[in-house]
Amino acid sequence: MNAVRMNEGTGEGKDMIKVTPEKLSAEEVSQMVISPCCGAVSLFIGTTRNSFEGKNVVRLEYEAYVLMAESEIKKICTEIRQKWPSVKHTAVYHRLGLVPVTEASVILAVSSPHRDESLEAVKYCINALKARVPIWKKEIYGEEEYCWKENKECFWAKQDKDPSLKNCQESSTAFSEMRLE
Repeated sequence: MNAVRMNEGTGEGKDMIKVTPEKLSAEEVSQMVISPCCGAVSLFIGTTRNSFEGKNVVRLEYEAYVLMAESEIKKICTEIRQKWPSVKHTAVYHRLGLVPVTEASVILAVSSPHRDESLEAVKYCINALKARVPIWKKEIYGEEEYCWKENKECFWAKQDKDPSLKNCQESSTAFSEMRLE
């Protein structure tokens, strides 16, 4: 799968988005956002850890509704540019399929003239991605036992606590049922 590039061919910044089964490279992603007018490149690399709540994690498996995920990531990149106008380039790469322990599941990179903007933008990006982008994670444990994980940041995880989100719950349930058919 190729990276989706927005604003390409202009003097403006670029947003590179890739949702892929390929192994991710921090070097590749960081190189994509380098600019001579920027003194900061901030990276976030989310990797598979070997344990969760006392269970031995062997690997993760990710699934996504790719077109919707890319569309939502584009919105997040637009929001970053609105909140931090000095941001030059962004890159959001997320891996699908099996991701062994220590390998990257997600790599985010942001360049800007100064560090504060790029650091804040990277933090905003990972939090928004976990809360809104339709990418699902399954943790696989030692005995091939597994558990589909729900990001506590995502809007549908808060539905039980907030009755005003009931319609979201119904939409989310309907979407999940469609996905299973």
